[in-house]
Amino acid sequence: MLDPLTIVLLVASGLLVLAVLTSLIAYRIGAPLLLVFLAFGLAVGEDGLGIEFDNAPVAFFIGSVALALILFDSGFNTRLETVARASWPALVLATLGVLLTTGLVGVVTHYLSGLSWPASFLLGAIISSTDAAAVFFLLRVGGLKLRERVRATLEVESGANDPMAVFLTITLVEMIVSGAGRDQAFLDFAGIFFAQIGLGAVMGLLGGWLIAQAINRVQLEPGLYPVMVIGLALLLFAVTSQIGGSGFLAAYIGGLMSGNFGTRSMPMLRRFQDGVSWLCQIGMFLMLGLLATPSGFGLIWVQGLFIAFFLILIGRPIAVWLCLLPFGFKREETAFISWVGLRGAVSILLAITPMMAGIPVGQAFFNIAFIVVLTSLVVQGWTIRPMARWLGILVPPEIGPVEKVELELPGAARHELVVYRITENSPVGTGERIPRWARPSLIVRAGRSLRPHEAGRLQVGDLVYIFAAPRYIRLLDRLFAGRVEITDTDAEFFGDFAFPGTTSLGDIARQYNLEVDDTDAEKTVAELLIQRYGEDIHRGDRLTLGQVELIVRDVTDDNRVARVGVSLAPQERAARLPLFQNLEEITTNLRARLAGRRARNGHPKKAPSPAAADRSSQPKEAE
Repeated sequence: MLDPLTIVLLVASGLLVLAVLTSLIAYRIGAPLLLVFLAFGLAVGEDGLGIEFDNAPVAFFIGSVALALILFDSGFNTRLETVARASWPALVLATLGVLLTTGLVGVVTHYLSGLSWPASFLLGAIISSTDAAAVFFLLRVGGLKLRERVRATLEVESGANDPMAVFLTITLVEMIVSGAGRDQAFLDFAGIFFAQIGLGAVMGLLGGWLIAQAINRVQLEPGLYPVMVIGLALLLFAVTSQIGGSGFLAAYIGGLMSGNFGTRSMPMLRRFQDGVSWLCQIGMFLMLGLLATPSGFGLIWVQGLFIAFFLILIGRPIAVWLCLLPFGFKREETAFISWVGLRGAVSILLAITPMMAGIPVGQAFFNIAFIVVLTSLVVQGWTIRPMARWLGILVPPEIGPVEKVELELPGAARHELVVYRITENSPVGTGERIPRWARPSLIVRAGRSLRPHEAGRLQVGDLVYIFAAPRYIRLLDRLFAGRVEITDTDAEFFGDFAFPGTTSLGDIARQYNLEVDDTDAEKTVAELLIQRYGEDIHRGDRLTLGQVELIVRDVTDDNRVARVGVSLAPQERAARLPLFQNLEEITTNLRARLAGRRARNGHPKKAPSPAAADRSSQPKEAE
């Protein structure tokens, strides 16, 4: 007779392996992978193969630990440059955006179902945050190359808004259970908010710095570093939660600090973190799929679908638009950020809390949250790439595929051993020389190890071993990557013509009949773009001037604009999106209307030139 623990282990391991294998089906049919894991959990659950699992407290505990590790990994793999580029818009989305979404969904729920205001806002809080696992999978694993500022905003928002949703949900549950009055509830809410967010941020900064110091200073066997980091991350989460702070926020900030300031064994740690994150995601979705019983949804699915589509089509877009108004995002960028509002395991996990607290509508909220997540993954998850292509958010690849392996060397914290395979259409494969600072240390050809002077000229198929500092790796990628073929889509994205960044604005104005100020006419296009975006320039950044649009096409290694594309029809896509105007566009339109009204009333006023008017409508990057 089998031992019960053995049976549990047998079932759990079998489900894990089968869930991983189903990913092959997801890639083949283009389905969101996390949707497949969730559907697999439903298939083997009570309404499927009959595996019963209804222990909500255990599910919440396991899910909370898994979410903490996922957020730690999200921060660990996020560069500080990404945070700096999108810190303010992402943080506003992660705080005010979650509050606005909670309020909008709460109002609709109140008038749709007749629930009390606290209960209605509780449902809004449960489904208010985007899912970090789903968004990071689509952006990093899914191979979507987006405009840099859009990608950075989505990454930071998805990692930072879960703590806010957790805080709102738990606080509202406690208020409903305690029955506190409105005034007292507001005071409690404000006090708990500042304690949770403040302590979470401070503990995250301190804990992340300590984890980075432990990585850099403690001498261990290489295989023990990942174990130590995971243990410290969970310790940070537990201690912060115990003293009244947001453990989830501390885990994310701690991962951000340790991932950016740690130096030893980083490639190994990143690979290990990826594996742990995948294990946590699969485990969460499988467990939550087992916990759900679709046969008990009854008529609740109608309300669930209504709330889901309200959230996707109205609630999230309004919240995103209001939050991004002052930050100068273009209409298509705001539209895309609002569309990438995938709900996932976090919403289902938070829906367990009212069930555990004994709130009467707890089971109904769990069912609604489950329906919202399924709808979001199907509708939004399946259409992310087509939506990005239609809105022009996808940036054509700068370099082709690279075949390489990065190896961590004991005691060589400042250098990595990188292995490249020579491909036929790479610059090195077609005869370009390797710079002196990147001379190969070893070449493997047809199974034979050769010194560089023995190997002679590099050949297609050679494996080239190079010692290099991490900051030079992307420069080597350019040498060993396959060449990129220019397609019609690339030409559509980068414009009809291209010219050097040193071209003066006056030359462009004469060619395209633009009116520009004399002071601006003397500036180069590169200087104008730097004035608009600051020093942080990326491929795909755009600037509209009258009837043309300037698009950054190539950026040098020292972050200078090398080439700029010109599009002669910049208003075509904006015409498709009458919504999502930013604050500067709204202000410019109001000024134009006031000027027109004065002119009609007999008070003509000289209108600004198209170029000057458009420059005034171009918002400056947030500090």
